[in-house]
Amino acid sequence: MRDILFAELDALFDEMVKTRRFLHQYPELSFHETKTSAFIQEQYQLLDIPYRANVGGNGVIATLAGKKPGKTVALRADFDALPIQDEKEVAYKSKHANVMHACGHDGHTATLLAIAKVLKQHQHELPGNVVFIHQHAEELAPGGAKPMIESGLLDNVDVVYGTHLWTSTPYGVVESARGNFMAAADRFIIDIKGTGGHGAIPHQTKDPIVAASDLVTQLQQIVSRRIDPLETAVLSIGKFHAGNAYNVIPSTATIEGTVRTFNPDIQQFIREEIGKITQGVCTAHEIAYDYDYLYGYPPVVNHAANAEKVIAAAQHVKSVEKVEMVSPSMTGEDFSYYLQHKPGAFFFTGAQINNGFVPHHHPMFDFDERAMLIAAKTLVAVTLEEQ
Repeated sequence: MRDILFAELDALFDEMVKTRRFLHQYPELSFHETKTSAFIQEQYQLLDIPYRANVGGNGVIATLAGKKPGKTVALRADFDALPIQDEKEVAYKSKHANVMHACGHDGHTATLLAIAKVLKQHQHELPGNVVFIHQHAEELAPGGAKPMIESGLLDNVDVVYGTHLWTSTPYGVVESARGNFMAAADRFIIDIKGTGGHGAIPHQTKDPIVAASDLVTQLQQIVSRRIDPLETAVLSIGKFHAGNAYNVIPSTATIEGTVRTFNPDIQQFIREEIGKITQGVCTAHEIAYDYDYLYGYPPVVNHAANAEKVIAAAQHVKSVEKVEMVSPSMTGEDFSYYLQHKPGAFFFTGAQINNGFVPHHHPMFDFDERAMLIAAKTLVAVTLEEQ
């Protein structure tokens, strides 16, 4: 049955590409994916597969009931886009200004719809059930996974799998990990409140730019000097905003950053250290501040036995040249919530174009569309492996 399904997926490749490129042209931001959700619902209507809409927001869940006994396997794909201007000059360039599928979620959706189509054709031979989770709002915490799970979607599920088309990994490579795979992804915001004034008379001000600059330097020493080198952590400042004129000292400055960890104790330590250092720096500069630490997604922790099944399943895909267990990534994913409730695993499907790396969340982002076939076949194979 596996080889038959693989052949049918090959035959659907052009349709997968067409679906992916359509979605790429009409992206929608997290929590605003109403038209994308409607499109997904239409596909399940055409397939005559029962589905639920508006699950936890804009989520869609379809369930294919096999005619033979077996487990219920859930497969998840996300479908939101990012607030980025698409700068690629391709026929399928985004038609929405400053909104773009810059992370491959259009490909995830096209992949899962293709899997649903081929499995529907073999419903009478299919053991167990397959739940197709189309999740909204992965890109923006608190994310879509948590409210979808709270709706009860996993109540009757035995195991859950998902993949990410990954452009830092070459095409033909499938990667997973036993245990820690992707990090907890938190955000912090610090508003420095000074006293502005004329740039020529700095002694009459409390300069928030100087204080914030000092703070950025101090914060970088948390990971390098206050955490055991054998622990894993990242602290990065991604935003520094202050002022509007070259000769005016502003009254406020804002810095925002992210913290990535696996160990909850390290996560809490960094949170507290940011607060202590901010207080110390602002006291030294005689300046006020506000500090907010926002917990994001928890780490993606694969169940070892299920990660092994992914690796075994990928080895059946002829176009896969390499399958490996890899070190954890410091990127984040709300697939973590599914794995907190059910056994399962997440994996990367290499999607680099001709060995040319364009990172995720980049205006020129694109991926090797052949990777969708590898993702689809691996997910189908691991679904059958569970029965």
